[in-house]
Amino acid sequence: MHKQFLPSSAELSEDVERVSENPTEEREGDMEVHEDSSSVILPDGELGTTTPSLRFSKTCLKNVFSVILLFIYLLLMAVAVFLVYQTISDFREKLKHPVMSVTYKEVSFYDAPGIAFYPGKAQLLSCKHHYYDHIPPLVNPGQPGDIECTTQRINYTDPFTNQTMKYALVVQGPRDVKKRELVFLQFHLNETDQDFSAIDYLLFSSFQEFVSSPEKAKFMKDCESSYSSWKFSGGFRTWVKMSLVKTKEEDGSETVEFKQETSVVNYIDQRTKPGSDQLFFVVFEWKDPFIQTVQDIITANPWNMIALLCGIFLALFKAADFAKLSVKWMIKIRRRHLKRTRQVTNHIS
Repeated sequence: MHKQFLPSSAELSEDVERVSENPTEEREGDMEVHEDSSSVILPDGELGTTTPSLRFSKTCLKNVFSVILLFIYLLLMAVAVFLVYQTISDFREKLKHPVMSVTYKEVSFYDAPGIAFYPGKAQLLSCKHHYYDHIPPLVNPGQPGDIECTTQRINYTDPFTNQTMKYALVVQGPRDVKKRELVFLQFHLNETDQDFSAIDYLLFSSFQEFVSSPEKAKFMKDCESSYSSWKFSGGFRTWVKMSLVKTKEEDGSETVEFKQETSVVNYIDQRTKPGSDQLFFVVFEWKDPFIQTVQDIITANPWNMIALLCGIFLALFKAADFAKLSVKWMIKIRRRHLKRTRQVTNHIS
């Protein structure tokens, strides 16, 4: 019985050989499992340990670059908003403060101005037109001479008091500025009860308007209310050089103003018996052939402002589109990065 259950020495040696061979086979199986697992991970890890770090650095640089672009967009948007505000503020400021514009128009002939004299007790002795700044020597000064000027006499009430009657002698002024036409007038005053003797006068733009006016008294009252008056003294020759200034108002109306440059020369009375009377000499001449026009100009051009605003808004829209694409690009890169991370994690698991 015992002999049947005890193995022989040959059988024991075969079992030992089998046991000694089994660990090797198990190790080889384990190696095959590891090799299989490594072969499964290899497709994602075949770029090596260096390639994922390069991808991460590129992604980081792209994100940083996108953030910088967004910052630039915000900066440009702030600048654009400031430019819009500044443009609108400048436009409103220019509307409130128009700029004065002065232009000069050259003419050969002026519209003959009207010269209104208020001689009082003085008498007009002579009135002549001369050319090229030449006035011949006086003949019989203090005596009535030739009156070659167009004159009109008119009486009207004082526009400021409406009680005092005023007497005016209106004379047609010079026209031909190229030939340097001038008007030379001589007045005489026998006696006066004043300490100083002078004759008042005023200038208005057109003698022809005065002649054609149906209400000359009202015309003269309006002129005296609108224009300034000047004086010239006895015993002197007063030379008046006129220049015309036109001013255009905001409502489209136009006002006329005269500017004067006067020079006074003492008259040497060579009469045998000068007596106590006074002689007045006055010359009127155009200073230059240029009519000065003054008007207020609004330099703010609405079309320029509209064009500038359109350009700014177009730039904003383009920048917004660019920023939108940048954000989409960042999101896409982020999603791709997360997808790759999940794939690697799944393969490892």
